[in-house]
Amino acid sequence: MMEPKEISLEMKEYLVAAGAQTLDHCMSCGLCSALCPWRLVSGHTSEVFYIRKMQRLAQLGLEGFDEEDVLFACTTCGTCQRNCPRQVKIIENVRSMRSTTVEAGFVPAPVRSVVGSLHANGNPWSGPREKRMDWLQGMEVPAFKPDTEYLLFVCCTSCYDPRSQKIARSVAGLLKKGGVNFGVIGVEESCCGETVRKIGDEELFRKLAESNIKLFKEKGVKKIITTSPHCLYTFKNEYPELGGEFEVMHYTQVLADLMQEGKLPLTVPLDRKVAYHDPCYLGRHNEIFEAPRTLLKAIPGAELIELSRAKERSLCCAGGGGRLWAEVPRGERFGELRVLDAEERGADILATACPYCVIMLEADCLALDKQEKIKVMEISELLSASMGRES
Repeated sequence: MMEPKEISLEMKEYLVAAGAQTLDHCMSCGLCSALCPWRLVSGHTSEVFYIRKMQRLAQLGLEGFDEEDVLFACTTCGTCQRNCPRQVKIIENVRSMRSTTVEAGFVPAPVRSVVGSLHANGNPWSGPREKRMDWLQGMEVPAFKPDTEYLLFVCCTSCYDPRSQKIARSVAGLLKKGGVNFGVIGVEESCCGETVRKIGDEELFRKLAESNIKLFKEKGVKKIITTSPHCLYTFKNEYPELGGEFEVMHYTQVLADLMQEGKLPLTVPLDRKVAYHDPCYLGRHNEIFEAPRTLLKAIPGAELIELSRAKERSLCCAGGGGRLWAEVPRGERFGELRVLDAEERGADILATACPYCVIMLEADCLALDKQEKIKVMEISELLSASMGRES
């Protein structure tokens, strides 16, 4: 089990200064641990990770844990925080605890290459900066200009991961079809920094954020459309504290408005049962529940199915908080429960609206050997198919 290496008042004061201002609000009721998705799976991490114990040790003056997979196990899904009766900002507390080890020079093995690539390339995927726009693959997407209404900010995952590049192309194609006045900047952009901040590297987050804020202001950006809920969260909730005030929307919000205005004609029937997985950072963190459902319901022939845990209660895919790069054995993955849930409800397609979720859920389908029964798709891909377009 995890044990504190050192207890000190100074450490507690440091944690509070680093963002854990609500730490002492916790009254150790245990609801956070009871609701944590780690309680739904088996394995080593589920046996040793208890968020209530972490909060209590932090109150006492946490110095660190003997096991790194405890401190860095939290996926920042927000289930505990949303239901906390004392409104403790648990995720901020976790981030502050992680920062004590990161600032001391320790970075967990699974994300060392991620942090290194962010320093060197401005993205977590070890991709050269000059290849950031390779996702376009011959598409004609306008460059952002001073009179452009929206900047389309494509998540690093969709810039470099081959599977996720299809999402970026679908989103861009739909925005063009809907007549949205948007443009892209490209190679000058850096990662939004959301994941690295949750890992605990505050200095690197600020470096990335300040670079983007300066770039956006120089280009005259006022409004941003994101492909990823993680970018949405960071631009909307964290950039303002650094001087980055922008109007930010997720692409599903923009497309839902276009759909209501009749600007996205969907003509090709799907004739499939579609289960929708609410991404944590789109739903719980940003309160966007209806726009994705509006889009799915508009697809001819699509039958929308709700999973057993939906909307505010949605089960995390386990990709947040830096866990996208973690190696988790079969049987210990939250996403496997989502795949099995979709199968039990007779779904043909498990749809979502986040590149992280797509990666995690596809891996879970493969681990369960369900890839022939359940197809994981991003909403933009379904919409593109219904318009007769290939991503």
